[in-house]
Amino acid sequence: MTIRVAIVDDEELIRTGLRVIIDAQPDLEVVDEAADGAEVMAMVARTRPDVLLMDVRMPAIDGIEATRRLLAASTQPPRVLVITTFENDDYVYEALRAGASGFLLKRARPPEVVETVRVVARGESLVFPAAIRRMAGAYGSSTGGPVGDRLCDARLTEREAEVLRLMATGLSNAEIAARLVVGAETVKTHVGNVLTKLGVRDRTQAVIAAYESGFISPVR
Repeated sequence: MTIRVAIVDDEELIRTGLRVIIDAQPDLEVVDEAADGAEVMAMVARTRPDVLLMDVRMPAIDGIEATRRLLAASTQPPRVLVITTFENDDYVYEALRAGASGFLLKRARPPEVVETVRVVARGESLVFPAAIRRMAGAYGSSTGGPVGDRLCDARLTEREAEVLRLMATGLSNAEIAARLVVGAETVKTHVGNVLTKLGVRDRTQAVIAAYESGFISPVR
């Protein structure tokens, strides 16, 4: 199955470079591109990508606001992968809180680019968990709001809480299953229950909620 990718970045050189890297892979295909967040809604409606590479800083509508609008308006939105120059950036953390599933550094090598796209498309592990932990420590305490409140009323079971902690380390479903000595389908069920109880659409949002609620302590 081919993973359909769209690229949103105001720098044509970045878009061209990403397109060349992605289109060189047999399982990836760039289906559209845009130069600003203002074009995202129309582009997604037109081409239905699986993964959207979104620059976090753009002139008209930035990646944070574009991600918010996309997730609010779409019943089945693509997974958003934020493109950034620096990983420890409050803009990146706000994009993750807004619903992005991960981020990609502009200096990343081609193998890292394609693997990050694949990981986000699968949705079975966390992209750069250590960096997300650091950002939660740096920015999470000052953001507040509903993201960190979601765990309060979630009433996770003991096993679901254990799975959430392992998710935060970046383990995939298969790796969690091996750690807990249970079947992969059992872990998939637990992960689904965690996401449903927290009211989030993916692992990144669940882990951010866990950090911001104090359920997991980030490294500061």
